[in-house]
Amino acid sequence: MTQFTPFHQITPLPNPTMNKNQIPRTRPWPAGFPTSKALTNFADANCMEQLLLHCANAIQTNDVTLAQQILWVLNNIASPDGDSNQRLASSFLRALTARAAQTGTCKMLVAVADHARTNISIDTHKFSVIELANFVDLTPWHRFGFTAANAAILEATEGFSVIHIVDLSLTHCMQIPTLIDAIASRHEVPPLIKLTVADATFRDIPPMLDLSYDELGAKLVNFARSRNVVMEFRVVSSTYQDGFADLIEQLRVQQQHFVYAVEPRPCEALVINCHMMLHYIPDETLHAMPETDLTSLLYDSSSAAGSSSAISVTSTSSLRSLFLKSLRGLDPTVVILVDEDADLTSNNLVCRLRSAFNYLWIPYDTVDTFLPRGSKQRQWYEADICWKIENVIAQEGVQRVERVEPKNRWEQRMKNANFQGVAFSEDSVGEVKGMLDEHAAGWGLKREDEHIVLTWKGHNVVFASAWLPV
Repeated sequence: MTQFTPFHQITPLPNPTMNKNQIPRTRPWPAGFPTSKALTNFADANCMEQLLLHCANAIQTNDVTLAQQILWVLNNIASPDGDSNQRLASSFLRALTARAAQTGTCKMLVAVADHARTNISIDTHKFSVIELANFVDLTPWHRFGFTAANAAILEATEGFSVIHIVDLSLTHCMQIPTLIDAIASRHEVPPLIKLTVADATFRDIPPMLDLSYDELGAKLVNFARSRNVVMEFRVVSSTYQDGFADLIEQLRVQQQHFVYAVEPRPCEALVINCHMMLHYIPDETLHAMPETDLTSLLYDSSSAAGSSSAISVTSTSSLRSLFLKSLRGLDPTVVILVDEDADLTSNNLVCRLRSAFNYLWIPYDTVDTFLPRGSKQRQWYEADICWKIENVIAQEGVQRVERVEPKNRWEQRMKNANFQGVAFSEDSVGEVKGMLDEHAAGWGLKREDEHIVLTWKGHNVVFASAWLPV
């Protein structure tokens, strides 16, 4: 058998952003497969990352022989039941083989993909409300944003008799019960809460719920009533695919109704709560998006004349930026923006894989601190991560919905839409720190400008920000 080249002799792939014209097609080893003993040289994360990058490049350039070799090696070293690095690599292996199967590079790659699917199946779970509430409480990944957002909302809405919350949340209103409790405890006569949610937007994106939003709303209204809080719940059929155009239009019409109403308008706060949802709105990297999709954000010129919510749309506009500008036209009391601090938007597969690998190791690394091996919740947790990885790596076009942007890019979008960041108070930061004390020691918090960032072992994970209209 041909001698296998040690990993230290493998030429790493350069960062595609450094040379956009060409990525060297370096073969990581001569013809032939490595021995079982040699496979142990590939067990650490850096080695597996390089193998995955080479494999992605081979699939992209239709280098079938190289892709077959790397897939074979990865299949032998990336165990779905191994340590955190192996499980991470296993999920990326599944995503790459799924991509190879979709592009039909060759029958042998399809066969490898089928084998991977058999052994690394994604079994995403549909949660009951109780299951999901317990699930999101396991880790600060979502609780960090919940706690920071609720503290900022309470401060921004002080003195209002009506609080209208538009909840664009990936976690199906799981933040709201805690907010209701906090509002009830702060007021002898709590304000009226109006809760508006967008349905039909992410029903197939994990975590998934096993009941309708009407049923969820009834449960939330009953919970609020048990806390002596009056709540109105409304579902608007609207989708991230067109920048929540229907939702924005309904909110605008509602505001116009108040303007022309005979009776005086109540003292109402408008809160836009965006929790890990805005990165599903198509961004500039979705070049194939038809112009007709963009123009759906335009409002009827006769009804929007003179209104700051009317938006000029061009074929090069970003729906994300248009959405934020339309929010500014509603003149909200406060906008809360919480999302993952990573960049998964590149149209270059190798670059995108590198970014995803160097971010999504974190959930695999943290899971050992709060879920035992073999538990059902751990299977659900890792299946959701696996779904995200496959969407980032195997899908393209409108099917690739996981287009996470880093904090600094969202900051620029918000500023361009005439919002101004506002710092979290010491009390708010104190509440977040108190929540983190309930979890493993590796979690931390740091301030960056006006915003706060959740970290794991010093690496940025999730950011939370609050914005006021300028």
